[in-house]
Amino acid sequence: MAGRTGKQTVRNMLLSMAVIGLVVAAVYVFIPHDESKDPVKRVDYRVELLTARRAAAYPVAAPKGLPKEWKPTSVRYNGAAHDSWHLGFLDPKGEYVAVKQSTAKPTEFIEEATQRAEKTDATQEIAGRTWQRYKGARYDALVLREKGATTVVLGTAPFDRLAAMAEALEMKRTPVNAGAENG
Repeated sequence: MAGRTGKQTVRNMLLSMAVIGLVVAAVYVFIPHDESKDPVKRVDYRVELLTARRAAAYPVAAPKGLPKEWKPTSVRYNGAAHDSWHLGFLDPKGEYVAVKQSTAKPTEFIEEATQRAEKTDATQEIAGRTWQRYKGARYDALVLREKGATTVVLGTAPFDRLAAMAEALEMKRTPVNAGAENG
């Protein structure tokens, strides 16, 4: 009698699993899902940019006039960490491009930002400034060292799209009292 109960228990368990499998398959087939949708959300970075431009000790860089196909995906400003600014994008081909700035020691900041990319002998003139090219295993980068801050445009995108971002950058500061009413 005990042998029969054991066989019936195994049989019931297998039947239950088959029913659950059918329910899961039906849910998957009949509930709409769009696998082509991009899970990365577009972010609005205007508030953080205004905050950074008021607080940073240098002109903060942000693109102006980039086509809508460039999708902003991340933004951070940390005044306590050498006025560090980060603005990340996906370019029109889905490659990562970021703008990073800091008042930290340039060699350390560049190494950290580019994840140890190596300086090359190549430079590139972009919008009247000379950018140094860096080549890395993870990211390539264009680096601009100016008095007060270092700007790095980096990413998985090729140099032509890194240069497009660098060319679109508008570097400016907003005085703390800008827009304040005199009274």
